[in-house]
Amino acid sequence: MAAAQGPATRERKDMSYYFIVTVSLSSDADTPYDSYIREVKPIVEKHGGEYLVRTNEVIPLSSGWKPDRVIVIRFPSRESLERCFSSEEYRQIKSLREDSVDSHAIIVKGTDGDEAR
Repeated sequence: MAAAQGPATRERKDMSYYFIVTVSLSSDADTPYDSYIREVKPIVEKHGGEYLVRTNEVIPLSSGWKPDRVIVIRFPSRESLERCFSSEEYRQIKSLREDSVDSHAIIVKGTDGDEAR
């Protein structure tokens, strides 16, 4: 007979964290950001990250906000997300993004269906 799942069990089961970033590009020309895009993916995947959204097809619903690109990455835990973006590998390429685009990022904890209500 299976044990009942209480709140603590549910929380352990769904510990995903999401890294959500919007990017505004300064030009259409090749920039260091293009190198960043190529180099960051294997670093993210090494730390358990999974790209859910990586697109330039953005339809803004709020006036005054028009990002050129949106990225959503799911990590299995907050710790894996933090390890990724504090790793030496990531620190070596971080300036490629910082020096070439305007970006805004947030971290969001995932929830199960009951918590989302």
